[in-house]
Amino acid sequence: MTDDGRSYHPLPDPEWPVRETEIEYETGWFTGGYDLVEQPNGTTKRYYWAKLASAVVVVARADDSLVFVEQYRPTIRETQLELPAGIVEEGESFTAAGERELREETGFAAESTALLEDFWVATGVLRHRRGIVFVTDLTPVDPDLDDNEFLSVHSVPTEEALDVARAEQMNDATLEGVLLAREEGLI
Repeated sequence: MTDDGRSYHPLPDPEWPVRETEIEYETGWFTGGYDLVEQPNGTTKRYYWAKLASAVVVVARADDSLVFVEQYRPTIRETQLELPAGIVEEGESFTAAGERELREETGFAAESTALLEDFWVATGVLRHRRGIVFVTDLTPVDPDLDDNEFLSVHSVPTEEALDVARAEQMNDATLEGVLLAREEGLI
């Protein structure tokens, strides 16, 4: 956890000695820097990283459909149809964050929530955890979008969800969420 109110997964003790850690860049969204690491052969090397808050992706099933959101992603300059997702706030579990993000972004509250998986993402460059949460028994509520969220909610039939998740304008989190839910027999 940190004072910006976001959740950060703690790092384990290093297996290779870290001689120094340098933060080179900080924003409200991520911190970037490097660790000077002693490698097994005695040499040292800078391993660069970007630290991002933990995030949650929500696979929300409503009868025979999944809830998707469509939104423009300025970083890649594309509009994407994706699963609802967001940052895990300080003190929240992945499931609580998933319930909150679903409610805020889509206007649905969930009665049943389960964590399917949580894992490190892009471990060659990121210090970032992602949790995939499955929710059912949805009830309409008022959405509460953040001031930078301009999205629309879509219903995707479960039998089409994998095809949608594999479409050209898709992201890793949506594909992971759909595949995990499918593997668990939930969709």
